[in-house]
Amino acid sequence: MLATTPGSLALAAAVAVTLGAGALTAATTASAAEVPLSGYELTWGIKQSYRTYVTGMAAGAFTPSDGASQAAGNGAFTFTLGAGSYDSDAHTVALAFQGSLRISSQLHGFDLTLSDVRFDSGAAEITADVTRNGTTTDDVPLATVTVTRAMTDMTTTLTKQAADVLGSAGYEGAAGDPLTVVQTTAQSPTPSASASTSTSPSPSPSASASASTSASPSASASTSASTSASPSASEPEETPAEGDIADGTLTWGVKESFRTYVVGSVANGRITVSGGATQAAGNGVFTFTDATGTYDTDAGTLTTAFGGAVNFKGHESDGTYALDLTLSGVRATIADGKGTLTADVTSLGTTTEDVELADLKAGSADLTATDDVITLDDVTATLTEAGAKAFSGYYTAGTALDPLDLSIALTDDAQLPSGDDGATGTPTATASDDTTGSASGGAVASTTGGTGGALASTGSALPAAALGTAAAVTVAAGAGVVYAMRRRRTQG
Repeated sequence: MLATTPGSLALAAAVAVTLGAGALTAATTASAAEVPLSGYELTWGIKQSYRTYVTGMAAGAFTPSDGASQAAGNGAFTFTLGAGSYDSDAHTVALAFQGSLRISSQLHGFDLTLSDVRFDSGAAEITADVTRNGTTTDDVPLATVTVTRAMTDMTTTLTKQAADVLGSAGYEGAAGDPLTVVQTTAQSPTPSASASTSTSPSPSPSASASASTSASPSASASTSASTSASPSASEPEETPAEGDIADGTLTWGVKESFRTYVVGSVANGRITVSGGATQAAGNGVFTFTDATGTYDTDAGTLTTAFGGAVNFKGHESDGTYALDLTLSGVRATIADGKGTLTADVTSLGTTTEDVELADLKAGSADLTATDDVITLDDVTATLTEAGAKAFSGYYTAGTALDPLDLSIALTDDAQLPSGDDGATGTPTATASDDTTGSASGGAVASTTGGTGGALASTGSALPAAALGTAAAVTVAAGAGVVYAMRRRRTQG
């Protein structure tokens, strides 16, 4: 909200109404479209596997300062006192945050500091000033962002510049941690707050954020002449037989006949992926990414969780879909060549977590890694009783599902197969233009891409965080979607 006083609440309500009608009617000058914002926080972990590398193999540390903080357990970073403006004409938010983050490792010879972190929804990116070897580069683009109206758990993709900063080319194009931008402090009204004709946006706090360059690299810079922090350059030791997974993918088509049924002439629907998942061209299989979990090659065990979601939608009638099913939070567990595939399933408006969809059987119990990558191809998947219920009886227990492929990276610099078979993050088929997308799915908004991410693309007039109203949050980020599935007797 724009203020917490009764008068300012009335002002916020008036702004919301006029923006919803498509105009800021109270503005009397061109610059009145800029609505000042303050009291925001930005939370982003860069990438979980990178944090694990820094504090693990690199024996390094993250040192937040000047108001920045890190969550317990080597968690995500939070930058505070975000201020900037909301452009009600372009429907974009630009915010700058205070706090700095030093990332250092004497063992692997790197020492760098991120400061003046900024989020721009119009450019759909996160930037920061980067200081290393005593030199600061301003406004380095670290990640593109899939912008959503709620501005929570937004999908991020690391840039080429981020790969250079993090010290490994393998980070370019990799999925970063989700990004959340929220207002946590009530915004104080400016002297002209009582008049909606104010033309002076709040000053950006970039100057004070940039002042945190005092955390520039120390004398260890002399040992970091190489700007690369690549683990492979300094870590000759063999990969441990057990440990945490650095990254990985799971490729699975669910069931080919079901995909054909959804987009065919019977259901006349579409399939949409979100949250980093992709689908191969030609109504192909799905790839879930950003694996986390643990492995033990000696014991032959593997426990993995993947990012991304897939939504099946069909049988539309007057804007309502009789079939609207989403699978997210996909997880695979393997022990001695056998295991289970689980996922979070939502149907009939109710989410059921950790549903065991299929029994898995690999061709071999061997989990030997090649070049630090465990690969399991053509793992058979058989539908369980719980899985049959998840599909509302479309298929019976014991039905063979599509086989799945697993590629699990044990180190940060391990090279995963690209798996780029014309993969896309857009719906594979659409029966008609869905004018109720944000209400019935949300995945449509979350797959509009990480570039050109103006909040206007979600159909919003003012970001939910700016208005401070839960009622405005109708579009979910990343893998989050709203679902409903009604039983039908038609067999897919």
